[in-house]
Amino acid sequence: MRFLFSDDQLALQETVRNFLAGECPPARIRELWESESGRSAELWGKLAELGLPGLAVPEERGGLGLDETSAVLIHEELGRAALAEPVIATGAVAAPLLAELGDPGFAGPWLERIAAGEAIVAVGHAASPLVADAHVAQLLLLPHGDELHALAPADAQLVAQPATDPAQKLFRVAWKPREATRVADAKAGRALLAAALDRAALAAAAQLLGVADQLLAMASTYAGQRHQFGKPIGSFQAVKHLLANVKVQIEYARPAVHRAAWSVAHAVPGRALHVSMAKLGAAEAAASAARTALQVHGAIGYTWEQDLHIWMRRAWSLGNAWGTSSFHRDRVSDAVLDSGARLGPGTTF
Repeated sequence: MRFLFSDDQLALQETVRNFLAGECPPARIRELWESESGRSAELWGKLAELGLPGLAVPEERGGLGLDETSAVLIHEELGRAALAEPVIATGAVAAPLLAELGDPGFAGPWLERIAAGEAIVAVGHAASPLVADAHVAQLLLLPHGDELHALAPADAQLVAQPATDPAQKLFRVAWKPREATRVADAKAGRALLAAALDRAALAAAAQLLGVADQLLAMASTYAGQRHQFGKPIGSFQAVKHLLANVKVQIEYARPAVHRAAWSVAHAVPGRALHVSMAKLGAAEAAASAARTALQVHGAIGYTWEQDLHIWMRRAWSLGNAWGTSSFHRDRVSDAVLDSGARLGPGTTF
């Protein structure tokens, strides 16, 4: 199987990278940390002009109608910029979920609002019980068992939760399911929620690649600037090995993430396994990049003034979003053991 992106996909990725470099510098990230909502309506509108919230919205509803093989490159750039706007929940998860509901009367207007940048949708899942960005959402999609319910934030009680990443706005949501809020029964909801988890974990894995890339770039730049014993510390063999090991981890994780994007886009039977392998690899690469970048920076890396911790915190928060490493490791183990039981002893993978 060949994983080659088209010229159009690569051009869109470059456009997004250039846009975020200008619109989302570290100073703006810090500024949003101090704001009441932690989010920018102006920035969300500009993201909508690029089509990012509506990537997965069908063209007839005003979106780009792209699948995960295109979106995966975009999410890498969102991670590289440490953008915290709710593109995962609204664009990668809620949009395709609404499109698959089979209720155009309900879903259609919401899809159009998402594509236009007029609606943010927060999504809950058992694997990610804290609901991100519920405070700025116009619609909540929440599970009740295997059922899926849709309700307005005014019909729920939101309790803010602490987070190590100031860019994360997490909430516990107290609400009562009613027949009027149910948009999918247990049978349909089970499939919709499974797909939602895989899409969200895939997007988080792709963003982790971007985060890891940025951390490695920052560490490499600093290693070339910081001098000890009259030489850049990047010329020391030990530092070279640290940086090279991170680069290897990132490049091993990247094809797994791209493979998972193809699996999700084409709904292959092994989709969940591929997504969990991608999330594990990307999370481990980003965590390693964070440790190494901090080690290369030394004591100055612990200071608030250094931008390094912006991406370190993103590595940690994304690593736990939409299924922790333990959760995804269990999914991989279960899939492997189940395959071995069905294929018989002596099977190799």
